[in-house]
Amino acid sequence: MNTHDQHVESADGTRLVVRRLGAGDPVVLVHGSGGGLHSWAAVAEHLAHDHEVWMPARRGYGPSDAPPGTKSFKDDTADLITVIEAARQPSGKPVHLVGASYGATLALHTTSADPRDVRSLAIFEPPLFAAGAETAPLLGRYRSAFERDDAEAMAAALNDVTRVPAEVVAAFAAAAGDRRPDPVEARRSAIGWLHDLEALAEDSTDITRWSSISVPTLLLAGADTWEPMPTTMNTLATTIRAARYVVWPGQSHFVTMTAPTLVADALRQFFAEVSA
Repeated sequence: MNTHDQHVESADGTRLVVRRLGAGDPVVLVHGSGGGLHSWAAVAEHLAHDHEVWMPARRGYGPSDAPPGTKSFKDDTADLITVIEAARQPSGKPVHLVGASYGATLALHTTSADPRDVRSLAIFEPPLFAAGAETAPLLGRYRSAFERDDAEAMAAALNDVTRVPAEVVAAFAAAAGDRRPDPVEARRSAIGWLHDLEALAEDSTDITRWSSISVPTLLLAGADTWEPMPTTMNTLATTIRAARYVVWPGQSHFVTMTAPTLVADALRQFFAEVSA
């Protein structure tokens, strides 16, 4: 299916690159940390048969701009509102907003700040536990490793942020074998992670602040994702009381890559129900 990349300009002049494909009601897919234009590609291919899918590269992630200075969720929210406004223009219809991981946290921030153009909200495993005072020193460790281009130390700091179990880290390392990441993409991801950690370090772990969200909401999770994500998601499900909560057996935090059809089907069904 053909894709089209375009630029939108955020309120502070930051240039964002957005990938579009498909036709129909607009859907905005927001990627997590370490991601980019490619993150939602497999899911988007399924959704684009009957939706117009918009996939922005968030600020800090090339080919979008990485402005100087410290990033905050206020910056990310302003960016996403700009993308949502652009996605709404062709049809005049409000968007279905979908976020994964950090992108899910951003989707919560954005919907809470300005829900007017959001038809529905679907979020997958936002790391709401990874914020505030406990994350600040990890940001310091990561920034120090980033400045000396120490990939191993950067990865160790990120593992402490995300709390990925050692056995999962080892499994990924074994699967990668002798393969080495593309250095350009690795640096792009490293810059993005730095800016995301800046925003997380200034954020709060207070989940009750999302209780004001009233748009139709779908919470998604993998049954095999490690703690504290399950506890976090259960708390969020009781906070956004009208939300539907789906937990997929046998899936983990990487379900958008490992089972994109499962994700796309759940989203398509949700969109149809809230649009009826």
